[in-house]
Amino acid sequence: MKLRELAHSRTGDKGDTSNISVIAFRAEDFPQLCEWLTVERVTAHFAELLDPQGPAVRRYELPNVHALNFVLPGILRGGVTRSLALDAHGKALGAALLDLEL
Repeated sequence: MKLRELAHSRTGDKGDTSNISVIAFRAEDFPQLCEWLTVERVTAHFAELLDPQGPAVRRYELPNVHALNFVLPGILRGGVTRSLALDAHGKALGAALLDLEL
């Protein structure tokens, strides 16, 4: 099953850092998200975009809203004002994460 079957996402950016929130559709699915959606899995999923020498991906749990928030430092390669990337805000990163096979 794909992550998109259990949750939706929202993304944000600050400089060259993107954050991706993954929000469970149903409260009862949140514990499984916590178990399956680890820092290691998210790091592996975005390995080609992350700097292996850069700061590590961080995960924050928001149980009251049944969400996880992942912070991905450096993934935006300089950020909106410095990057020539087509998706300098990183909005497609949330959709890419939802494609993760659980």
